[in-house]
Amino acid sequence: MGIEVWDFDIVSQLVLQFILAIILNKYNFMKTNFLEYGLRKDNQFWKYLIVMILAWVVGAGLLGFVPLLVVALVQVSQSGGDLSQLADVFNFEAMGISLNLGLFLIMLSFVVGLLVFLGLIWLIHNRRTYKETINGTKQVRWNRVWVGAFTWGIFMAISQLLSFLGNPSNFVFQFDIVKFFPLLIISLLFIPLQTSFEELTFRGYLAQGFAGLTKSRWVVFLLPSIIFGLMHAGNPEVVEHGFWIMMPSYIIVGLVWGLVSILDDGIELALGAHAINNVFLSLFFTNSSSALQTYAVFEILKVDPVRTLIAVTFYSIIFVYILHLRYKWDFSILNKRIEKPEEEIVATENEQNNTISSQF
Repeated sequence: MGIEVWDFDIVSQLVLQFILAIILNKYNFMKTNFLEYGLRKDNQFWKYLIVMILAWVVGAGLLGFVPLLVVALVQVSQSGGDLSQLADVFNFEAMGISLNLGLFLIMLSFVVGLLVFLGLIWLIHNRRTYKETINGTKQVRWNRVWVGAFTWGIFMAISQLLSFLGNPSNFVFQFDIVKFFPLLIISLLFIPLQTSFEELTFRGYLAQGFAGLTKSRWVVFLLPSIIFGLMHAGNPEVVEHGFWIMMPSYIIVGLVWGLVSILDDGIELALGAHAINNVFLSLFFTNSSSALQTYAVFEILKVDPVRTLIAVTFYSIIFVYILHLRYKWDFSILNKRIEKPEEEIVATENEQNNTISSQF
């Protein structure tokens, strides 16, 4: 009888351990995957540099720019204009190009860049997918994408509402259903692809590259976010208002989205927040110095970059705090060294042992 009881205890313990293992594996309570993916084999940092350059310069910058250039050339030639107009190719109205068509062509360049990027990581990193770039696993947490979009969108709406109430004369209502409906379609279908390209390359892919190179979460937090901000240095609003007043807003947003990506072990929240940020601005607010020239519902006559910086800083902090309450993040993970998962270490050791054994 004693042996039977002992056997029952062993079986019950094994069953409990099995159930616990399933739960822990499903919800990832015991490990992180996102940045650790950069420590896998065939993840040399030079490969990351090559992919980033090819995706952005060749993909989005050259191949993706061809349709826009072709349309601009056709429009200039038909209107009898001068080729010197192409120097300001993004001034669509001056060339007689619809803002909706212009927006579509700009977004198309990012779509091309995205396709080039996905193809490159598949080829160079042994069939790596966008899912593994998002969080290091083969599953995307889509509910987090929606949470990020909804939360960030609420803060943007509140910020603009307060701005309107404080100075309603600064907003010009220009809604035109004929122009707005195509804008709506283009914004909902293509802007999320544009923002996904930026998030996948910077907060996903490049972050994993720096993780493999430095094994420091602080480096991963800071460098991709700063580079992301500097990538916007050529935006019209930066040229209009000045580098030192506009750039902090971009870098702060980049740091916030980078922080939540590290704390949440994946970039889904940033994907949602970035998408709603650009879609919201495209549909509802534009101004003469905006990077997104659209037939938005309102035109803002004068942009106050200082107010923008204060507002972005304020609701970014609240954004992180609310998500921290929801997901119970541990901020101390920023000080935790990025290490290869235990199963990867075991697999590497077994491979080395097999190699040594085969030599004898």
